[in-house]
Amino acid sequence: MTWENFDGAPLLVGIMPKQHPEVIQTAAALAARLAAPLVCAYVDEASYLVEWDPARSAHRLSRYPGVDDDMLALTTELKALVQSTLDQLPAGGGPPEWSFRTLTGDPARALGQLAAEMDAPLIIVGTPERGFTHRLSEALSGAVGTWLSHHQSRPVLVVPYRMPAHEDRP
Repeated sequence: MTWENFDGAPLLVGIMPKQHPEVIQTAAALAARLAAPLVCAYVDEASYLVEWDPARSAHRLSRYPGVDDDMLALTTELKALVQSTLDQLPAGGGPPEWSFRTLTGDPARALGQLAAEMDAPLIIVGTPERGFTHRLSEALSGAVGTWLSHHQSRPVLVVPYRMPAHEDRP
């Protein structure tokens, strides 16, 4: 992959509620430096893909959830999180142009499919959260960054949580 692949193509960043701001900050800074738009995608794991046959049109439609009050509230919260994070960036060249997408199913697969669909040159995700429940979830379903790096052809940038482990407890 060469830098020509980044020429105006949107970067894809996976976001989630209560995510560490470093993920969006890093994605936005990189998008601004590359003069690329940023697509922020949230994957609703409570929903799932019904079809896996890419030849069928229903397959593409099933990735996008319907709208209900809970999803509307969550997407409003996530959009506000992205905007407030972008507003806090240094005023160098201004924040990148950005958009928001909501997907359904397994986060890694949904992000990989969206990246292929929009021809994103890079996928940006965060590291898994600390704690027992997050480790259990990762053991059962795998880390998103790990799955993406092993099962699709685009580069994956995994942004670490910058606070050292000994400092993240109150």
